[in-house]
Amino acid sequence: MLVKTFGSAVYGVEAITITVEVNWMQTSTGYIIVGLADNAVKESMQRIESTVKCIGTDLPRTRIVVNLAPADLKKSGTAFDLPIAIGILAATKRMKGAEVIDKYIIMGELSLDGEIRSIKGALPIAIQARKEGFKGLIVPTANAKEAGMVNNLNVYGVAHIKDVIQFFESDEQSLQPIKINTREEFFHSQYDFEIDFADVKGQENIKRALEIAAAGGHNAILIGPPGAGKTMLAKRLPTILPPLSLQEALETTKIHSVAGKLPENTTLVSKRPFRSPHHTISDVALVGGGGIPQPGEISLAHNGVLFLDELPEFKRTVLEVMRQPMEERRVTISRAKVAVDFPASFMLIASMNPCPCGYYNHPDKDCTCPPGTVQKYLNKISGPLLDRIDLHVEVTPVPFSELTTLKPQETSASIRDKVIKAREIQEVRYKDASDVYCNAQMSSKMLKEVCVISTAGQNLLKKAMERLNLSARAYDRILKVSRTIADLAGSEEIKIEHLAEAIQYRSLDREGWAG
Repeated sequence: MLVKTFGSAVYGVEAITITVEVNWMQTSTGYIIVGLADNAVKESMQRIESTVKCIGTDLPRTRIVVNLAPADLKKSGTAFDLPIAIGILAATKRMKGAEVIDKYIIMGELSLDGEIRSIKGALPIAIQARKEGFKGLIVPTANAKEAGMVNNLNVYGVAHIKDVIQFFESDEQSLQPIKINTREEFFHSQYDFEIDFADVKGQENIKRALEIAAAGGHNAILIGPPGAGKTMLAKRLPTILPPLSLQEALETTKIHSVAGKLPENTTLVSKRPFRSPHHTISDVALVGGGGIPQPGEISLAHNGVLFLDELPEFKRTVLEVMRQPMEERRVTISRAKVAVDFPASFMLIASMNPCPCGYYNHPDKDCTCPPGTVQKYLNKISGPLLDRIDLHVEVTPVPFSELTTLKPQETSASIRDKVIKAREIQEVRYKDASDVYCNAQMSSKMLKEVCVISTAGQNLLKKAMERLNLSARAYDRILKVSRTIADLAGSEEIKIEHLAEAIQYRSLDREGWAG
């Protein structure tokens, strides 16, 4: 008897429906799985055989053929255990309900005793199941909330293969579809942060710089000695970013689901991601890849913040592969038989010491680095990468008097309100521009239209370029940042004070900064 069940394979952040065809013949014995299955899928037969014995039945000593269609598409992972097992039980008449099995997508990994373990990519699988008109989706209990966010699709969470068998044998009555109030759960946890800018004593100029970065979506680098608070400040940046929209949350959740980074029983990612990889990270781990392409750290930081602590310690090749995704806000991983796109629209926040010993330009301590070492240290970061960083912020140690002050500090909520107002101005400004949402994403053509400055402003900018020996690449960055500062001030035009503040955020462009 030939039986068809349906599973799903995830490629990139999208799912493709896989037909699991099971047939058995009495001409010979043995099991065979065809359709470009990897070893994890082929090993499922051993898990299935053990599971079937644990539920009190056995498989017939005949030839069982399993075909995963389309047969020219690589299938990987253990999530096909459950659809293959249900297909075999139905084909060999070990269970009833074969006539309704093909109305459902079934996914799950089996343990040897029949328990069903969690899978990756439940959200894109659910979206594809609804798109193709399936009646329902059966997934492990641990993934039920994640998949249940998809409306107009019955999602059933199961803990054991017996639950699935009983569901089909009871005319689909033994299980109730999970009900999720997506919007309520999403908005309830959006502002639930454990850290706050109110915890930070002093460093008002750095808080201001990060406020500008958040308001315009600008990349920033913090330069200062050890213990000045660079990492502490960077970790608090997500608390002042505008909250995720429901669409952004869905995009972000899909990526984390595919990568297997979602905690169990999680629905949507409600807060902007903050990724902080160690400086020993490889190229593939940062941008994504592998035999079966998986998202890297830049994709996991999509719609959030990628924080690179101690930037010069990263391998140069790792930093260079990040340049193109920063510009295009997506990364394409190409293999011989497949090319996968992963979104990668993130804010880059980096930190670094000014020199190997960490005390160059320190107000109290002397730098012990030999001549030429500072410049050599800074040269580890390429010009093209610095060209994509709008704000260069010098961080100085906090005086003792500020550390012990009882004066209340500005809260993240207060700063976030200002950031949201600035982003609303930009949303109106770029409503007709495709794929541009904030000032940092402006093209050179748009820059001329949006960042018009007065004659006095042009004179100030000219003097700054000459006196501070700023490089040519600093020009566009200064205009973009000054536009954001004007938005924060609620000003339609870029004034001299906005330009003056933007100019001070180009430290690393100054000739002679490193001696």
